[in-house]
Amino acid sequence: MKLIESIFAEAHAIQTLRRDIHAHPELGYQEQRTSDLIADTLTGWGIPVHRGLARTGVVGIVRNGDGRRSVGLRADIDALPMAEGNTFAHASVYPGRMHACGHDGHIAMLLAAAKHFSHHRDFDGTVYLIFQPAEEGGGGARAMMKDGLFERFPMEAIFGMHNWPGLSVGQFAIRSGPVFASSNEFRIMIRGTGSHAGMPHEGIDPVPVACQMVQAFQTIISRNNRPIDPAVISVSIIRAGEATNVVPSSCELQGTVRTFTSEVLDMIERRMQCIADATCQGFGATCEFTFRRNYPPTINYPEEARFARALLTTLVGIENVKDFEPTMGAEDFGFFLREKAGCYFLIGSGDHDPRSAVGSTCLLHNPSYDFNDELIPLGGSMWVRLAESWLTTGGAQGDE
Repeated sequence: MKLIESIFAEAHAIQTLRRDIHAHPELGYQEQRTSDLIADTLTGWGIPVHRGLARTGVVGIVRNGDGRRSVGLRADIDALPMAEGNTFAHASVYPGRMHACGHDGHIAMLLAAAKHFSHHRDFDGTVYLIFQPAEEGGGGARAMMKDGLFERFPMEAIFGMHNWPGLSVGQFAIRSGPVFASSNEFRIMIRGTGSHAGMPHEGIDPVPVACQMVQAFQTIISRNNRPIDPAVISVSIIRAGEATNVVPSSCELQGTVRTFTSEVLDMIERRMQCIADATCQGFGATCEFTFRRNYPPTINYPEEARFARALLTTLVGIENVKDFEPTMGAEDFGFFLREKAGCYFLIGSGDHDPRSAVGSTCLLHNPSYDFNDELIPLGGSMWVRLAESWLTTGGAQGDE
């Protein structure tokens, strides 16, 4: 890809900002320092900002000419509640907090584009630079919409991008349709009757009830769900007991359900509730069943995906635009795509090595992770070209 000269020239300065953000990670809705840094930087470049959406969100507004066309570019800004394992100079200074997903890099790539826009506006219309808090479980996208994101900033479409270890630097991945699954949680409290472990017949043991329930849940996927509809039920927490000679009076199950459609999700919730109630009834126990729907699936719009694929192909060549294999991970960009046309895609950050030490990329959400700064001029140049192309063509190009 031919990088934009002004972005390449500023790459080191943007890298310095990125590493400062990495050293000072903030969790969802607490990103005050990060928000201040973004807003102050944009203001210093002469870009008007609006603050306060979803508490710590920032929207930069770049206008040129009299055109009525508009587009939104989004970067998430929050960190994860995990300890960093790196020892380099820009490692987290806050115990138990880390930018282990590269949101610091997402900020940097969008700031690189903003810096270029501050001096070069080769378009007619408006670009909204959206810095969104609380992606990691907090639903910051939904909160920004509740605070009027699309009403105050009436963009025609919105685009987002995530760095992706294992995909080579210089490559992108994209597809239309579902790309990330919905994220949902369940909690089941099974209540029996405690007893001496040597005399289990005097009580109602909730542990075998839980074991039967976990096994039965897997038949929902294998026997109730269509084989061509992806779905996952994972019981990831089982809590029971305090002593080896005591049958506990309760057992708790928690876990996650992932699907790409609401129809499959409805079926799974309904069947899990039925299995939980019936299994407890069969053993003489009772249960409390709670199911919480967190993030919707992220489903790209066909036209916007065609546009982005064509744009990326022009920039890096068809051989470097890969098919985005859908993942059962979740991304709250899906909230945006329920309300607004758009597309979410991946930028390669290189081969990963979970045993790696300083300076190399590795798995997301890994304590050794660090964003690959090589992507700053690449991602910044891509954002500029995408915005310019959208405001010129409005997505009327290319085939998916």
